Amino acid sequence: MKYFVIGDEDAVLGFGLVGIQGLKAENPQEAESAFKAALEDSNVGIVIIEDRIADMIRPMVDRYIFAEQFPLFVEVPGREGKQPDWRGIRAMVNEAIGINL
Repeated sequence: MKYFVIGDEDAVLGFGLVGIQGLKAENPQEAESAFKAALEDSNVGIVIIEDRIADMIRPMVDRYIFAEQFPLFVEVPGREGKQPDWRGIRAMVNEAIGINL
């Protein structure tokens, strides 16, 4: 299994330095295209996506996160830092199972 990153140009270049492929996305169309490209590669096991970009295609990301096993989607803050309404993993799990951990 391999990693795939969806982010701004700096993130894609940075992850590329350690051998992780990815696509940059600056608008919802590019984000959707990169998302689909990650899903098409059966060798991708973990997709790292910047939270700002995930928000551009939030319905797609959430539908896939809670419906499929692989790849695993991990949202990370961009270089600007966490967004004010950023949901951490605990909040997503609580929402998914309906129990506060």
